[in-house]
Amino acid sequence: MRREIRIGTRGSALAMAQARLAAEALEHEGHNARLISVETEGDRRAPDTAWGEGAFVKAIEHALLDGRIDLAVHSAKDVPTDEDPRLVTAAYLPRADARDALVVRQPGPRSIDELPRAATVGTDSPRRTGFLLARRPDLRVRPLHGNVDTRLRRLDDGEADALVLACAGLDRLGRADRIAERIDPQRMPPAPGQGAIALEIRREDDRMMGLVGSVDDVITRVTVEAERQLLRATGGGCRAPVGAYGEIHGSELWLIAGHAEPDGTGLRIGRKAGSVADGTAIAVGLHRELWTVDVDAGAAP
Repeated sequence: MRREIRIGTRGSALAMAQARLAAEALEHEGHNARLISVETEGDRRAPDTAWGEGAFVKAIEHALLDGRIDLAVHSAKDVPTDEDPRLVTAAYLPRADARDALVVRQPGPRSIDELPRAATVGTDSPRRTGFLLARRPDLRVRPLHGNVDTRLRRLDDGEADALVLACAGLDRLGRADRIAERIDPQRMPPAPGQGAIALEIRREDDRMMGLVGSVDDVITRVTVEAERQLLRATGGGCRAPVGAYGEIHGSELWLIAGHAEPDGTGLRIGRKAGSVADGTAIAVGLHRELWTVDVDAGAAP
């Protein structure tokens, strides 16, 4: 009889949807899986307070380390760059749309450029805030927390004129109809790892390494690891105002990255390409070009 794989996840609708994708992938390989909800620091935070590094990850990792679960499922963008050496990301599921989404009340503007002057945009992301204000300094950006459904309800109740959320989350929850614009990564580079689902296990668990490795998506791994390497090179974490997005084109990896201070100053966006096998070198090289060369703060290269 096969041993059941205990999958740890947050209890939100989006987290559970992502965990079910992991369970389905493993079940397709012939394994039994069960979801276990774990409350995280991010779930317990007070309304309209910013979450810190690892807020949605650490409690699940603790459950993994103490043996309550066999596998942790995370949004890859939430995983800290300084990962616990006792743990390893054994697989990434095929990535969903990594772009950011502009969401408005319907009918309404269809792009950031069409937003009315001084419109209020809800987001708790320093990265999104910086890129928004760099392009539209007239906008008023305010923190707007809560799960996806809560933020959509607050938008519809008039607490903001627009939201910026992840396309992947809206797509996975069946709310793609709310997306007014899927924002070009060259205009607003997404969070490193956005749209990807990371499957984390104990490093010494050879059994799970074999099982989980069978569902690893190589293209997602190559692109996400390059994005995370760039973030690591900046010294920032998942709350840093840094975006990075990789794509595979034939035998090449194309990496876009950018930065803007949360007040909209210091905008810089660039791209670099090279062999798929050289993801780390591409990330380090692009970091060097963007963060050590003076770039016109008012225009993307």
